[in-house]
Amino acid sequence: MISLILLNGGVGARARTAGPKQFVKINGVPIVVYSLKAADEVAEITEIVLNFPPGHRDTLEALVRDYAIQTPVKYADAGQTRQQSVALLLDQVTNDDVLLHESARPIVTADDFRTLINSDHANVGFMREISFTVAPVDPDTSRVTGSLERSRLRNVQLPQKFNLDDLRRGHEFASASGTHYTEDATMCADAGIDVFFVEGSEHNLKVTTPGDVNLATMLLRREGDENV
Repeated sequence: MISLILLNGGVGARARTAGPKQFVKINGVPIVVYSLKAADEVAEITEIVLNFPPGHRDTLEALVRDYAIQTPVKYADAGQTRQQSVALLLDQVTNDDVLLHESARPIVTADDFRTLINSDHANVGFMREISFTVAPVDPDTSRVTGSLERSRLRNVQLPQKFNLDDLRRGHEFASASGTHYTEDATMCADAGIDVFFVEGSEHNLKVTTPGDVNLATMLLRREGDENV
């Protein structure tokens, strides 16, 4: 048995939508529902721990009812940062292992969750090769400070899977060191915890901008999502 933490508390300012982007409809379906429906197909996921933007709990609960999500859902307030939100959601997890996903990545399937569940690694997530050159810089002076070997870099994607105790250790490390992380795999790695990756998909899009909404619409329509 495993728990799913579904990050859903952002307000989506960069998407420039009328409300939180997770409630924007893609092909007639709210963005958050895609992740909920994918998780609902996986028997090993026995609970979904879900947060919400301020003032939108009723909206979220209505979607869970309207789309007949059968997996038990727990609700929590969002933190001030993504890192804080995950830490708050961890307090409600009851299984020893946890999947971590974000509703802003609607192109997720039940098989994506199963791939991580069936992995021999306790801590593992999807990552993708980087197809472009990146360089370390000093943003204050606009100076390029060196080079990075692209073959040893990966684009971090979600979902991810963690042993609950390891993920808590990662958050304790981040809190004690005063370091801010925008995702959990590198946080746990910095804490000295073994984390592995499996090859991700080029379609694993995070909806952030208005252009992303259009692209996700096209991809989901092309794939002909039959599960929603």
